[in-house]
Amino acid sequence: MAEVFITRRIFPEAKEKLEKAGVGYEINDTGKILGKSELLKRVREKQGLIPLLNDQVDSEVMDASPDLQVIANLAVGYDNVDVAAATERGIMVTNTPGVLTETTADLTFGLLLAAARRITEADSYVRQGDWNGWELMQPQTGIDVHGKTLGIVGMGRIGTAVARRGHLGFDMNVVYHSRTRKTGIEDELDSEYLELDELLERSDFVSLHVPLTSETKGMIGEREFEIMKDDAVLINVARGPVVDESALVEALKSGEIRGAGLDVFEAEPEVHPELKELDENVVLTPHIGSASRETRLKIAEMGVENAIAALAGEEPPNLVNPEVLSGP
Repeated sequence: MAEVFITRRIFPEAKEKLEKAGVGYEINDTGKILGKSELLKRVREKQGLIPLLNDQVDSEVMDASPDLQVIANLAVGYDNVDVAAATERGIMVTNTPGVLTETTADLTFGLLLAAARRITEADSYVRQGDWNGWELMQPQTGIDVHGKTLGIVGMGRIGTAVARRGHLGFDMNVVYHSRTRKTGIEDELDSEYLELDELLERSDFVSLHVPLTSETKGMIGEREFEIMKDDAVLINVARGPVVDESALVEALKSGEIRGAGLDVFEAEPEVHPELKELDENVVLTPHIGSASRETRLKIAEMGVENAIAALAGEEPPNLVNPEVLSGP
């Protein structure tokens, strides 16, 4: 019987799929991220590995189990997996695309609204008993969202879904920067393609939706914050290292930008200590972009289905390295 190791807790429905397919499994159900040595030990003699995006799956992990056939990553991104090393070893790598688009776009807009209207600050103000009644100049006075300019960096599935919410729901003017022009989206949302610097200059809200690559790592740093409006709000639900966190802290403290809504961080789960001290116009969430039960269950089921197909000798539905099928 083929057996997989699942690096974190998983929904019962996904376990049932493995059982019905006759695939054995072992799970790290501690709720904690495994250290490298423990991961190496647990993956031994397994044919499949089902990791999360905070599990670094490198050549050492792959070599710990010579029988490894598939790495079924439970995320749309797979920068935590050394795909080249997997391909070299004939190991299939899969992801879970598409399923989390709308859910992550919802959270993106939630962060945008919370940072602009200072919702988390207002919530704490009420809970702490500091509210003494309505006044014209309330401490949590924020900025409008409707009618403003929304800059999308990375007009993929999620970026497009956020742009639709902004334009159709809040009458926002959408500008975007992406690797390729999206003329269909330009027509649909009356949006405009811009180079990154011009987007930063013109946008009231800048929302990041790019994958983590050598080109995007640190793409928003000291120089970019200097270009942005001093009343601008940065939203990041992409990957933490896309933003230079130290530069962000300085930009917020100095007033180079107004605020930020962050769901991802440069060295997760660690967060820059000074960033945690900034609560005015700053909202921080623990990487919950896709965290609705419906979506997380779909992610788990999709990952498991990818693993089952690979272990049955079939091409998985979401194979990211199809060249592995052609052999050496």
